[in-house]
This record gives sequence, C-alpha cells and structure tokens, in this order.
Amino acid sequence: MKRIEKALNYIKKFGLYPESPVVSSPHAPETIVNGKKVLLFATNNYLGLMHDERVVAAAVEGVKKWGIGNGSARLLTGNIEIHQQLEKKIAEFKHREAGISFVSGYMANSGAIPAIANVFKPSIKSLLGGKIEREKDTIIFSDEYNHASIIAGIRLSGAQKEIYKHTDVGDLKNKLSKYPVKARKMIVTDGVFSMDGDTAPLPDILDLAKKYNALVYLDDAHATGILGKNGRGLEDYFGLENKVDVVMGTFTKSFGGVGGFIVGRKILIDYLKIASDSFIFTAPIAPPVVYGLIKAIEIAEKEPWRRKKLLENAEYLRGKLKELNFNTGASNTQIMPIIIGDEKKAMQASNLLLERNIFIPAARWPAVPQKQARLRTTLTCDHTFEQIDYLVDTLVEIRKKIKF
Repeated sequence: MKRIEKALNYIKKFGLYPESPVVSSPHAPETIVNGKKVLLFATNNYLGLMHDERVVAAAVEGVKKWGIGNGSARLLTGNIEIHQQLEKKIAEFKHREAGISFVSGYMANSGAIPAIANVFKPSIKSLLGGKIEREKDTIIFSDEYNHASIIAGIRLSGAQKEIYKHTDVGDLKNKLSKYPVKARKMIVTDGVFSMDGDTAPLPDILDLAKKYNALVYLDDAHATGILGKNGRGLEDYFGLENKVDVVMGTFTKSFGGVGGFIVGRKILIDYLKIASDSFIFTAPIAPPVVYGLIKAIEIAEKEPWRRKKLLENAEYLRGKLKELNFNTGASNTQIMPIIIGDEKKAMQASNLLLERNIFIPAARWPAVPQKQARLRTTLTCDHTFEQIDYLVDTLVEIRKKIKF
C-alpha cells in the first residue's frame, strides 16, 4: 500500500488527478453537473435514446417481468429469451447471420480476441476430460491508437503482436509482408477512434487482408447506428457490406444503454459461446436494459433524422473550430478532439469551461500519447446550433486566457 500511496500523492501533487464531477440528471445537452445546469459535450448518447420515453417504457416493462437481474451466467442457468431476441435484432441490424452479447463492450473485446486468436485443438482426449489445448500461432496486427479493451484482449491472448502506425496502411503492409502467406494473421482496428474521431482506412485494410491471408476484426463501437447510408457502421459507410470477418460493437453509444456485441457468421458466434471467458463466466446484460435496447434499435432504424442531425451538428462545430485555427486533428465524425498538448493546460481548460457552465473532459496520457492532451468533445443529435455557438465563443475566451 505504501507504493500505491506514494504514486497517488505524486499524481495529486502535480495537479493531474482527475476529480470527476458529479452528474445528477440523465445525459442530455443540458445536464446537472456539480449541482448546476451545464451544457454537456461529453456524452456518447449520440442519438438521444438513453432517456427516450419509448425506451424507458420498454425498460420498465422488462423490470416488471424479469426484475433487475439474471440469476447467473447463461451457460449455467439457461438463455433468457430476451437476450436471444436482442442478439437476433443486432445481427439483423448489422446484416449478419448471428450475434452474441456481452455485459460491456470492454468484455466483448477482452473475451473475443483471445478466443479467436487461440482456437481449440480438436482432439478426442480433450473432449473426454483431458487438458484442452489451443493453437497459439496467430500474429495480431493492431493500430497503435486502438482502444484499451483491444489492447487488453491482445495481451490476454498471449499472441505475437505487431503494432502498426496509426491508420498507416503502408506500415501495416510492411509488417504483414514479414510473415509467410500461410501464417495465421489477424488485423484488429477501431472503426472510429475514440480519442481522435477519425476513421480506419477499411477498404485498404481489407485489400491487404486478402493479399496476405489475414482475418479482419473491426471494433465498430462509435460508428454503429451513425455512419453509412443506413447507419450500420463503417462497412456501410464505405459500401463494403459483409466484408469484415468479425464485427464488434456496443449498445452503450448510439443505443443509449450498456453492453457489447459481436456479429458475424453463425459458426463464429457458436464458437464464441464456448470459447470466450467473458461470456462464459459472467452474467449477461440486465433484462430491463435488454428490453430498452431492443426498442432503441427499432427507433434508430425508423428515425434516420437522428444520425443525420448528429453528423450535421458535427460538421457545423468542426467548421467553426477550423475557421478559428483550433486543432481538431483528423476528426471526421461526432468525436472531436480539441488538441492542446500540455496536460496541465488541458485540465485547466476543462475546469474553466465548467466554471462557464460547459462540461468537456480533458483526455490525457495514458488515454492519449504524452503531450497530446485534449478536450474530448462529443455531440448528440439534440444539440442546437445556438449551444454549439456558445461553446465556440467560450473556447475562444479561454484560449486567450491560458494561451493554447
């Protein structure tokens, strides 16, 4: 404990400990934070479905029928029918054969990646109670800015890994070419990168995967429900339906609830049910949330204005910030970093915004590279241009004060 205390005191001494504000109302453009009403530009409730009255009513119905829990893991006590309905619903939404749900997106990645990288060795001995062995010959190629849950999944897999430069298909090609064509390879990438708001070059990645005989695993968390002609995610955005081998996503962003999922071919999903530890050894998403998620997916499909307005808001803010020479990096989505660089200045900017009734968190190392600290700004379909204008005017005022 002394080492922990020393490390914690060091972080606090230099003003780098994040004192998380207390939120007292549901995520919306106007939210109660630390006891006062603020404009919230920090939520992943992109389509405003978290507290939609139809979603809430569905969740209430789920509480009345099932209570608040599941009892145990699904392999011990059976599948509750509504989980199967949710998995069918998300698979249909993503135009895939089947789906599997996890209690969080983090657990989807940390469970599925090791299972796919290390496939069971088929043998009569293992089936009859002997030691289960896995093929451990996969090389994983991972974008350097991939989400922490992907990094955890790769680490848990114990697989050999190659980290390629962010969205750099040339570097990915060089690393792939080091290995024999017959070697088992898997390329793992975020679809929309959560701290930069840019998109993976999916068409180029798929071309390389075909050339070098690699699986492609796509974390589509921040694109599902938003990008593409039909809002189905990055494949839809690029017009590449059903080209990716494994598609992961979450119910926590566009659909306003909580949970993660994998969709793909039925053989993949059937395998993950017996090979993914984070599915086997934990309870699933709570039934009331499942009811709400099913309704949220239906609404997202029937009301495309939500994603269109969200992306319109994003373009409006991005245009304003670029005109004023704020550094938004390569963002082309609803996630917009305002890159400051210095960690202390980023935290100071966040605090000054909160004083002026705007909540945007400061993201810094290890969430982003050192000296790349930023205000991680996100938008929803419910923000107005007037609210966005107030944010821009306030940022200009704060930049003059702390000079970033």
